[in-house]
Amino acid sequence: MPERPGAPPPKQKVNPVSAVSDRLPAFPWDKLEPFKATARAHPEGIVDLSVGTPVDPVPELIQKALVAAADSPGYPTVWGTPELRDALTGWCERRLGARGLTHRNVLPVVGSKELVAWLPTQLGLGPGTATSKDVVAYPRLAYPTYEVGARLARADHVSYEDPTELDPTDLKLLWLNSPSNPTGRVLSKDELTRIVVWAREHGILVFSDECYIELGWEADPVSVLHPDVCGGSYEGLVSVHSLSKRSNLAGYRAAFLVGDEAVLGDLLQIRKHGGMMTPAPTQAAMIAALGDDTHVREQRERYAARRTALREALLRHGFRIEHSEASLYLWATRDESCWDTVAHLAELGVLAAPGDFYGPAGERFVRVALTATDERVQAAVGRL
Repeated sequence: MPERPGAPPPKQKVNPVSAVSDRLPAFPWDKLEPFKATARAHPEGIVDLSVGTPVDPVPELIQKALVAAADSPGYPTVWGTPELRDALTGWCERRLGARGLTHRNVLPVVGSKELVAWLPTQLGLGPGTATSKDVVAYPRLAYPTYEVGARLARADHVSYEDPTELDPTDLKLLWLNSPSNPTGRVLSKDELTRIVVWAREHGILVFSDECYIELGWEADPVSVLHPDVCGGSYEGLVSVHSLSKRSNLAGYRAAFLVGDEAVLGDLLQIRKHGGMMTPAPTQAAMIAALGDDTHVREQRERYAARRTALREALLRHGFRIEHSEASLYLWATRDESCWDTVAHLAELGVLAAPGDFYGPAGERFVRVALTATDERVQAAVGRL
């Protein structure tokens, strides 16, 4: 029997999702799986110091605020409730030293990683023209999502040691990160001021990732919005903040932006169209978290004790530690390939992140996170 005629097959299979994924680097954490298996095989179990995810309980007052707001059947607003905006401006004035903030200077976001990954797209950056390319810049040792964001937007990207040495011609977005992930380095007030002056001279938008600003150990991190840095004007400046680390709210996806009201106003409109809404119970939890400093101080004390114990153990074991004056990590080296160090630690049942995840300049370092329970940290100390 002859086959029934049908629609001709497509000349070429079309998969638009593949076209996007092809622009992205390989997901780095997949490469760590064999070493995780080795560490898990340790007789006393794995000590996972690779990912900076909180392990301590969410403070009770924040949980209660979340539960109290659980009956939230309606859609939340992208801009957040007036009470949340009050909490955001109040915290920024109290903690960052920012002055004269209004509700137009703040914007809640659905976790800071979402913001970093999609910001270049939301700003309208892209491949530009045949003679002019939009460029996104970020530190040469950096959170990989800065590059991912540029790639998703099909913009060019470049890393830097000193941003003021970059060619400013097509540079549209400059990422700062202080305290740094992964190195823990803190940019001084003078360094920040110099960069801000340079960026403004060239009309470059600055986004400063300050998610670890509450976690300074041997340095006191300063916001790009401090009046001594910005000169009392937020023009061309936005700082990014997260409650994931300070309040153990990584699972709540609670973060926010502060700064130039013109930039945030445009982002607000775009995010309205995209439905990028922080859930109402999370908004209530954020208000509780930002209004309480006691739980932040208690969590800092936990991390400080873990940091001291791990730092001393690593030094005794023959590591050298660079920077690490802030944030939730120790940037450590044995002056060998980072993967040799990862393998060595895995044999001890300890998992660390290889430094080249954060750029080629990290190829001889590992990042050791402080985010493990006291019991697991002491296990690592004993093995080292």
